[in-house]
Amino acid sequence: MPSFISTLSLLFILNILLAIVIIFLERKNPTSTLAWLMVLVLLPNIGFILYLIFGQNLSKQKMFKLKTEEDQLLRKMVLEQISYLKNNEIYFNDPSIQQYQDMIHMHLMSSDAIFSQDNEVEIFTDGKEKFDALIESIEEAQDHIHMLYYIFKNDSLGKRIVDALTKKAKEGVEVRLLYDAVGGHNLPRNFFKELKDVGGQVVSFFPFKIPLINFRINFRNHRKLAIIDGTYGFIGGFNIGNEYLGLDKKFGYWRDTHLKLNGSAVQMIQIRFMLDWQYASKETMAYDSRYFPEITMNGKTGIQIVSSGPDSEQEQIKNGYLKIIHSAKESIYIQTPYFIPDESILSALRIAALSGIDVRLMIPSKPDHMFVYWATYSYIGELLKSGVRTFVYDKGFIHAKTIVVDGKLASVGTANIDVRSFKLNFEVNAFIYDTFTSNKLKSIFEKDMIDCSELTSDLYNQRSRIIKFKESIFRLLSPIL
Repeated sequence: MPSFISTLSLLFILNILLAIVIIFLERKNPTSTLAWLMVLVLLPNIGFILYLIFGQNLSKQKMFKLKTEEDQLLRKMVLEQISYLKNNEIYFNDPSIQQYQDMIHMHLMSSDAIFSQDNEVEIFTDGKEKFDALIESIEEAQDHIHMLYYIFKNDSLGKRIVDALTKKAKEGVEVRLLYDAVGGHNLPRNFFKELKDVGGQVVSFFPFKIPLINFRINFRNHRKLAIIDGTYGFIGGFNIGNEYLGLDKKFGYWRDTHLKLNGSAVQMIQIRFMLDWQYASKETMAYDSRYFPEITMNGKTGIQIVSSGPDSEQEQIKNGYLKIIHSAKESIYIQTPYFIPDESILSALRIAALSGIDVRLMIPSKPDHMFVYWATYSYIGELLKSGVRTFVYDKGFIHAKTIVVDGKLASVGTANIDVRSFKLNFEVNAFIYDTFTSNKLKSIFEKDMIDCSELTSDLYNQRSRIIKFKESIFRLLSPIL
């Protein structure tokens, strides 16, 4: 008994010390701080363990670095574009995009996101079509294949992708594959053996240093990218696994959004991959012409590739979302699987709806992560009061991360509208300045509405007391979910 009491006393002291660290040393967001203090109070025996796994801050150092000469070249290009914007010297393929120069300027300043207008865009909303296109591009590769995926599953799709990569590596094509250690935690040790044996390189991001324990559980590389010969780039929400083909009975049909790009935006995706690869592998890649071939296509779509992560003081993608929302004059269409906005996003959507803008939000009907699901519904209630229309996707599971404003601006990528994507994960989005492409995404949203039920205020108010209780509890924890 004395030893048990001593253990409890030690845990209590650890909780007090951890509370001091949270409040005085780490200088977290006040809302997040209060949420963690609540966890420590309610779960005194395991609160400090949960914090060690889920709550630590990542040092705000620049993790992903270009070599000095490449950094200087990129900065020169950024400064040139900023100068052109200020002097109205950029010709816009789509004249209606000229009004969004301030948004282009913001992404240049905060994310070194070069603006290009020579891009062709193909939109995928179905997993089979997306992966057929990806594998076809892999099979046509001549020089290199660079891939980064958050989740990589040991199933028929995962094996199909690895087999395709292995075949190309045997032919002498350079293959680099980066996956997140948490997203690929169920992979067998020998899963990539054949690929590695023929010269393919495979690296995991923030790997487990202790089996089954990862103290960087929060800081995951949530990006999904593929670059083929520096010519074609894939970016969006699909991970690699059978569930993304709609083969998981729990979720049913999987509705996502992914882009295949051709044009200068692919070069920015390439840089993003190379930075992540260099950090994870400790290999310095040469920034030579083989990775950045001359652009021969003549697309018309304006794009900026914007990245964000916990190593940055700025929340670049969230700021992009805010800027898009504030720019709206007519409509805002949002699809997201997880909706846990901070106060800035919540207020922006409320103000937009109250101003008469047609704000529509589409979320899943099925819970992927139960805590997040109930927290999401707590925020929906506030938006319904302001006139935001909410649609619940009934056909299966919607995992798309898209925003379309006025049929002119759009964003497609990996970032959800939640604190995890804004602050904790490494994310990447394509911000699209083009009426044609944005209207296609708007039409896709409207088509998806056929497979939705509208969650009205009357229906929301009919929910049971137990559901209201769940919402209240997980709303309090939402800053750390």
